[in-house]
This record gives sequence, C-alpha cells and structure tokens, in this order.
Amino acid sequence: MDQRRFRPRRCTVAELPQAVRGFSTTFFTMFRKVNTEQYPEDKDKYPPKPAFHGRHQLNRHPDGLEKCVGCELCAWACPADAIYVEGADNEEGERHSPGERYGAVYQINYLRCILCGLCIEACPTRALTMTNEYELADNSREKLIYEKDDLLAPLMPGMVPPPHSMVAGTTAKDYYDGKVTGSTPAQADEVAAREVEKVSAEAASADERLADAAANEEAAIKVAQERVANDRAEVLADLAADEKEGGAQ
Repeated sequence: MDQRRFRPRRCTVAELPQAVRGFSTTFFTMFRKVNTEQYPEDKDKYPPKPAFHGRHQLNRHPDGLEKCVGCELCAWACPADAIYVEGADNEEGERHSPGERYGAVYQINYLRCILCGLCIEACPTRALTMTNEYELADNSREKLIYEKDDLLAPLMPGMVPPPHSMVAGTTAKDYYDGKVTGSTPAQADEVAAREVEKVSAEAASADERLADAAANEEAAIKVAQERVANDRAEVLADLAADEKEGGAQ
C-alpha cells in the first residue's frame, strides 16, 4: 500500500493568504473586550427593543373602563390553548367595559404560551397587546398562570377604577372611535359614593360581628353560671342527704 496517499495535503502558496486571514480573526478576537454583563444586576443597561413582544396586557379606555368585551376570539386564535376567557353581562351603573359584556375571567397560562402574537391580531377592540416585559420565569407553576388582575393595565392619571357608568351621552362606538378622552366628575363622584357605601357596609358588618360575638359570649357565661349553680345545688343536696342518714343511724 502506498503510504503517500494518506499523508495530509500541504498548503499551497496560493492558499496561504486565506489561512492567514482565517487565523488572524481568531488571534485578534483574543484581545477584544468581553461583553459579559451581570444579570440581573445590570439588566437595565440594555433594555429590550420597542418591537419586542413580551408579557400580555389588558388595556383600558381613558376613563378607566376595560377594553375587553369577553368575545373569546383570542382564546379561539391561540394555537397552544393557553388563554381562557369567560364573559359576563354588564349591569347599568356598574359597568366594567362599554357595551353589553366584559371579560369576567381572563387567564393566560405561560407554561403553554409561545408568544406568537396571534391573539393580538384576533382582538377586535385592541384590548390585548404585548409589552416589553420578558421576565416570566418563576419557581412555581401556579404563578405562571396569570389572572385578570395580573394582566390589567394600571390606572393612569385621569382614570377611575371600574365598575362605573359610561361617560354621559356616549355610546360604546364612541369609546372605540377614540372620542372619550378621560373620566368625568360624575364618574369620579359615582365611584367615591360607591366606596363610601362599601366602607359603611363593612363597618356595619363588623359591628354585627362584634354584637354577635358579645351575645355569644354572654350566652356562654350564662350557661356556665347555670352549670355552676346546678353543680352547687347537687353538692348541697348530697351533703344534706348524708347528714340525714347520719342522724338516722
């Protein structure tokens, strides 16, 4: 067997510049500054790009009402079956959204969600969007199932927390056309009055619980006193009987 067939091929003069150029890339890389950042200590140094799609958010109208109408189209569009929506009817004077319905229950399971954005495209009211928040890891599976309160956008200045009435003289279409630009004093007064009623009801309930506790305590004391009186009467009766038997003997 000819051993020369298995010898490594030598680099020709024409190929030498290519080899030098390839090794030079490795050589000069050794002297570059290492761009290793400490996470999460320095995570704010490189914020995500504006186009990044992260955690979802349920948006509000300028007066605080929710944009979600509970249509469940986002749940139908989700390829991973990660969204669960349960709609309910609005009541006049206690609205959560304009129109007839709102999302009473809204859940997103981030153990399943693939952040594809199809739910955003399916939403007819622009109620569901994606934020730049990317930290979704947790040490509990239960914490990765986000509820409605976790997804709702915070109240901005000029908003009042629902439930409350719509802006007087407007329709649901006016809301989605952008004609409502903020809450009104009437809405703020309505929410304040409801809070006062809530506090009064809680105070009345607390008073009732205190009264019930006092009545129960008084009844328990009365029962204990009756029991002590009965025991004392039985002891006296036994002593009288013993004395009577001793005198007879």
